[in-house]
Amino acid sequence: MDRTLKEFARRRARPQPRGRQPDPAAIAEVRALLGERPRRRDLLIEHLHRLQDATGHLSARHLAALAEEMRLSQAEVFEVATFYEHFDVVRDGESPPPPVTVRVCTSLPCALAGGEALLEQLRGALDPARVRVLPASCVGACDRAPACRIGRRPLAPADGEAVARLVQEQALEPELPAYHGLEAYRNMGGYALLQRLRSGRLSPEAVIEALVAADLRGMGGAGFPTGRKWAIVRAQPAPRYVAVNADEGEPGTFKDRFLLSVDPHRVLEGALIAAEVVGAERIYVYLRDEYPELHRVLRHEIAALEAAGLAAPGLIELRRGAGAYICGEESAMIESIEGRRGLPRHRPPYVASVGIFGRPTLVNNVETLFWVRDILEKGADWWCAQGRRGHKGLRHFSLSGRVRRPGVKLAPAGITAHELIEEYGGGMAEGHQLMAYLPGGASGGILPAELADIPLDFGTLEPYGAFIGSHAVIVLSEQDDLVAVAANLMRFFAHESCGQCTPCRVGTEKTLQLLEAGELDEERLADLVRVMRDASICGLGQAAGNPVDSLLRHFCRRLGIDGEPS
Repeated sequence: MDRTLKEFARRRARPQPRGRQPDPAAIAEVRALLGERPRRRDLLIEHLHRLQDATGHLSARHLAALAEEMRLSQAEVFEVATFYEHFDVVRDGESPPPPVTVRVCTSLPCALAGGEALLEQLRGALDPARVRVLPASCVGACDRAPACRIGRRPLAPADGEAVARLVQEQALEPELPAYHGLEAYRNMGGYALLQRLRSGRLSPEAVIEALVAADLRGMGGAGFPTGRKWAIVRAQPAPRYVAVNADEGEPGTFKDRFLLSVDPHRVLEGALIAAEVVGAERIYVYLRDEYPELHRVLRHEIAALEAAGLAAPGLIELRRGAGAYICGEESAMIESIEGRRGLPRHRPPYVASVGIFGRPTLVNNVETLFWVRDILEKGADWWCAQGRRGHKGLRHFSLSGRVRRPGVKLAPAGITAHELIEEYGGGMAEGHQLMAYLPGGASGGILPAELADIPLDFGTLEPYGAFIGSHAVIVLSEQDDLVAVAANLMRFFAHESCGQCTPCRVGTEKTLQLLEAGELDEERLADLVRVMRDASICGLGQAAGNPVDSLLRHFCRRLGIDGEPS
């Protein structure tokens, strides 16, 4: 019997283990790139970025070597690398991409400004052997549409001549914005509040009470009361973490980019105050990859905070997204921070109790943290007096589309779309008349001009099948095709769906097919919207059908179909 088993083992023996074997030369190259950096699992995406930045793509041999170096399975590394839009995985037998990639935004504000025509123009004008031209989801420059990225350099507004020139000059790195650095910010009273909190002259309880009295709401879209969230996380067992969600990626949304480009320390101080109040051991800043200039700004300013003794080394970790809109959802962002695919988690449990590395985590949007200092210095009464029509506070509205002066507009909560357009946007663009508007970005629904006098704030738009979200207002005129607008938005959601749940994965694709084919079957479309809303895991699928629902609610007569609100 023993002889039989030995013979069987001899016959089954392999000269080497199954699967791809790491190339020693590739391992040496990966080790040289990583240097002394930790090989922790949560740093996988950071290491993938470093590898791609150095080589221009991610080859199979380097991915296998990275897996070996990080003591991960190759499947884990490959599944993460292939999940994110900005990682170029080159498999065996495939040719690497050209040295330059131009990504042209084709999301709604850029589509209105000719983004799709620019995409086709560049594809015909640039040498495909040297330049790869790809469509891109929103790049956060909706107020200067059409926009694109040349390498890592944003260009907005973009035109064929300017793109060709920058490609020719190899000017592929971003330019830094003019912003308030640490010294300038401290000269304006910056970090005095943080010092009061750390010295005990200001208590965590007083901070929470001020935020509750001001009724500060989360500005990332959900609108959850900020003071209440801080109190919930503070009551959880240690260790705790803070995550700054700077992954705005929805078409029409660009306020976080503006705030970080002008006053990054106001956001960083808000995050440090939050960490003190909730007793967090670490702050993770998750910034989308489309903002490379802000990565340089934040790296520099975080280092300045450490040098000034205002933040302990390693207290603030800057993490770089990789082109996945879904990571704006807080649990998907946490998965990405942990070095995984950005797949939303089932809830409960909520991230306030089970977040990063399974620990209680406070997640706040950039604008939410931006307002913390003003509320604490000027008081809750000041904040509450800023709104209109009984609404509280100020908002940074991202205004784009058919207006004369698009941009980030600081306006009172409760302002109407008519007022925002006329008082802050300079009125409608030349030759355009208001037909409709999106009050809350791509997922916030579409409302007709007749409803442009509704106050823009949390809770005011829901009766009309819309919501304010992150305060991204996209203005449409009578020259725009509403079905094409809805198709553009649905194309974005179908592309950005993580694919984890069937209602979202299949529902967005099926709805897009019907819109592109001009099949405005009210019953079928309403059914798809209902299933996505009721059965999707996260907010992407639940809100993806809102543009279509809006067509059926408000524009049936204009579109020549019979419909009822779904």
